[in-house]
Amino acid sequence: MKHPVRCAVIGLGRLGYWHAENLAGRIKHAELVCVVDADSQRAEKVAGELGAQRWTSNPDEVMMDANIDAIVIATPTGTHAELIKRAAQYGKSIFVEKPLTLQLEEADEVIHAVEKYGVKCQVGFMRRFDPAYAEAKKRIAAGDIGKPIYFKAVSRDPSSPPAEFIRNSGGIYIDMAIHDYDLARFLMASEVEAVSAHGAVLVHPFMKELQDSDQSLTYLRFASGAAGDVEASRNALYGYDIRGEVVGTEGTIQIGSLQHHDLRILTLKGSTHDIVPSFPERFKDAYQLEMLHFIDCCLRGESPSVTVEDGKSALQIALAAAQAFKTGMEVKLADL
Repeated sequence: MKHPVRCAVIGLGRLGYWHAENLAGRIKHAELVCVVDADSQRAEKVAGELGAQRWTSNPDEVMMDANIDAIVIATPTGTHAELIKRAAQYGKSIFVEKPLTLQLEEADEVIHAVEKYGVKCQVGFMRRFDPAYAEAKKRIAAGDIGKPIYFKAVSRDPSSPPAEFIRNSGGIYIDMAIHDYDLARFLMASEVEAVSAHGAVLVHPFMKELQDSDQSLTYLRFASGAAGDVEASRNALYGYDIRGEVVGTEGTIQIGSLQHHDLRILTLKGSTHDIVPSFPERFKDAYQLEMLHFIDCCLRGESPSVTVEDGKSALQIALAAAQAFKTGMEVKLADL
């Protein structure tokens, strides 16, 4: 491909806007041609802000446009499968936000379409591209901690999204903890075979009627014999808290910190440090690096490192965790 990768972004919520912003001015060899949103006023506003050539509220316009090389899908998860299948049919390279879909059957349909039409599709697990997690992967693969035997992850948000979002997102296991399920496979280099899960509603009463929780814990059993746990919480009022750890037979790697800057203030009142202030500041680089990887793959005709199969595998763990939470029993992924 000699010209820049000509892109359209479908869905202009928080993540869609960030992707469009990166494509418009931060990713070399990428061109933001069109932005799409069901809210036409939103689409027009974002096009003006980011300098996109045009905007529309109809996804079919960019699907059928031969001048569009790549489609970025950042719409609600329930719409992903149909949009991916349509984009594949028109030969577009595809970037889709996680989760890939909400159902394994739909994930299989997506994988079939991607294979049938021979297109590239990357799933938006941006934490793999975060410099700290990427370095941890290299160090583990190099044998620096011996054989990985235990994975631990903490994902805490300072508050909950509104009930309307929770209702359509799949809940805390499928929408939130899925990032850590993907990291578990990525860092441990082993598939998850079975999960058990616990959860509670501690702060947000509306979650009870949605059969969701605002505080959850998932225990993982890996094919390698390793184990792990994932905490996901929407109750960290102190700030945004993302950390990970891999214990090996010869050492341990700890990833991430509450501390935003590498400084500590000592006064008569004690010792203090600042806290990671928000989600975009913690993973700004990761979002840019994952999109850079996608554009590079488009230019080179290579498959992305985070595939639709990875998307399905993480979804399978998430669905098993959601089922384990509801039944109170361990769920084997092979039984789904």
